[in-house]
Amino acid sequence: MKSKKTTWLVMTAVCAALICIFAPLSVPLPGNPVPVTLATFALYLIAACAGTARSVTATAVYLCLGAMGIPVFSGFRGGVGILAGPTGGYLAGYLLLVLITAVVADRFETKPWVWPAGMVLGTVILYAFGTAWFMIYTKNTFAASLSMCVVPFLIGDAVKIAAASLISPRLHKAIRSIEQPGGNKNA
Repeated sequence: MKSKKTTWLVMTAVCAALICIFAPLSVPLPGNPVPVTLATFALYLIAACAGTARSVTATAVYLCLGAMGIPVFSGFRGGVGILAGPTGGYLAGYLLLVLITAVVADRFETKPWVWPAGMVLGTVILYAFGTAWFMIYTKNTFAASLSMCVVPFLIGDAVKIAAASLISPRLHKAIRSIEQPGGNKNA
């Protein structure tokens, strides 16, 4: 019989691995230091499906792996310099995105049609945190930062939220079926 702790650790590792697989896949935008990545798609999925503690822990593991130099950040880069650079606020903001999305998904576990609202709210907070960091780092104006760091990503993030919203209810059920009956659903 598997233990709750073992299941929790394995599922958390799988979630971190999912982020590490999707996040480096990126498309640079000409003249823009912020690339289009699949990181947020992975974050939406794990936050909606894996519970608050597990998804926040997996995201922290991902950030630690990248900080140690493992090439898991966009463009297969890694290192503390990426976290401290102009896009570091977005990476740190991943924790806020996951936290907000997961709390909404946990609170409305039986109402997956509400989960996209958490994804949107988490993305707004991610944009705010990352753009503020970018402005401080680059000394760009608010308008210039928005046009570089938010506007080009709105449609892509909307598509990722829509895709994650379609996939996550089934994935959520699969993850819950792996867990032991009576386990902590918010783990």
